[in-house]
Amino acid sequence: MRNFSIRGSTKHEAHIVAADMGYGHERPARSLEHLAPKSEGIVVANHYPGIPARDRFIWKQTRQFYETMSRSKSVPLIGDALFEVLVDRGQKIETFYPRRDLSQPTAQLRQMYTGIKRFRHGRHLIELLAKHPIPLITTFFYVAFMAEEYDYPGSIWCVTTDADISRAWAPMNPERSRINYIVGNGRCAERLKLYGVREEHIFLTGFPLPPQLIGGVEAPILKKTLIRRMCALDPQGVFRSHNERTLEAHFGAGMCPMKKNGQVPQVMFAIGGAGAQEQLGKIILKSLSHLLRRGTLRLHLMAGARPQLGERLLREVRRLRLEACLGKTLTISAYQDRAEYFQEFHRHLVETDVLWTKPSELSFYTGLGLPILMTPPLGSQEEFNRRWLEQVGGGVFQEDPRYADEWLTDWLASGAFARMAWNGYIEAPTHGTYRIEAVVFGEELPIHPLPLIV
Repeated sequence: MRNFSIRGSTKHEAHIVAADMGYGHERPARSLEHLAPKSEGIVVANHYPGIPARDRFIWKQTRQFYETMSRSKSVPLIGDALFEVLVDRGQKIETFYPRRDLSQPTAQLRQMYTGIKRFRHGRHLIELLAKHPIPLITTFFYVAFMAEEYDYPGSIWCVTTDADISRAWAPMNPERSRINYIVGNGRCAERLKLYGVREEHIFLTGFPLPPQLIGGVEAPILKKTLIRRMCALDPQGVFRSHNERTLEAHFGAGMCPMKKNGQVPQVMFAIGGAGAQEQLGKIILKSLSHLLRRGTLRLHLMAGARPQLGERLLREVRRLRLEACLGKTLTISAYQDRAEYFQEFHRHLVETDVLWTKPSELSFYTGLGLPILMTPPLGSQEEFNRRWLEQVGGGVFQEDPRYADEWLTDWLASGAFARMAWNGYIEAPTHGTYRIEAVVFGEELPIHPLPLIV
């Protein structure tokens, strides 16, 4: 893919550093991968080539603990309590109003700095990157802290990954810090101020979405995809008939046909990195089975970088006797390699009409004109993602998944999903990737400023 450059002349380069902690920190990094040096690519902080054994061990323990607790949420009665006490309470996001000083470091933040100062965690990584002191853009706050503590010689940029963030995202001494923050929405910008981060270090850009799904500042690829999606999501023309003038003013006369077109809408159910929604995926598969057999709906079960999960879903397909639907109205995707997963996930989104998933960082993908059907949130930050998504009108909380065949059919017939697709496209930031590049490299971008939606 050609490197994007605002002026079209200078090749921009930055270290793009993520962390393999679920998908939430690596996914936005993939949208910025075109900025990474070709010989380097995305740097994953917890398993890059040459990582010291002690650093690898610390990262592994942290990741395994979080994933185990995430999967425990599905355990009746005790699952929610375990997750709240052992995980969510440590990264709890305080209420925003009334506005007040929230700069006091938390126990979680102090623990992270202990790892850096006492155990020199991450020093090898930062010294390695410092050999080529270009801007460092990371999607994980802990890496930003490491870079600052070990005096990384280039500029440091931290990309927020949710619609609201806990105190753990801001450094120990925010007023003296030189970390720059790239934020996806106005609430994060205002929240960082409450944590003591100086305003000149906060940049409201929008979440970084895959540039290959947008096509540039004028978004030609996105517009073409959205036209197709709007037709699939509005089979009776209900939404389009009520908004014909608005749609034609945006897309041009005749670009949104009113007649029925026979497109079969596709729902992608995306299971998160910890695999906690596996059982829900099986319930959905059973509920939609007769629609899949009749060919009135397509379902894509995305197992991500978990081949064993894909195998278990395939066994469920066989148990339900849906083998004849595979490759037609039913698709199961699973990948050995995370990089391949992210690449293929973006490719599949072009033909996806509804994204069914938990309100993770994928909530921001409504900016691609993609309606988000939300499963129960996992953790405090996902609860805030849910609120933000509902505020912009780009998503809705699921009904009882056992009866998805009924309510999904109704919502499609009413044009409800088409309305969410339009709202997400209009109200949620779309050009975050381009704004980020402009901000980091000090260039102007001819795109309207983002509204401060808090």
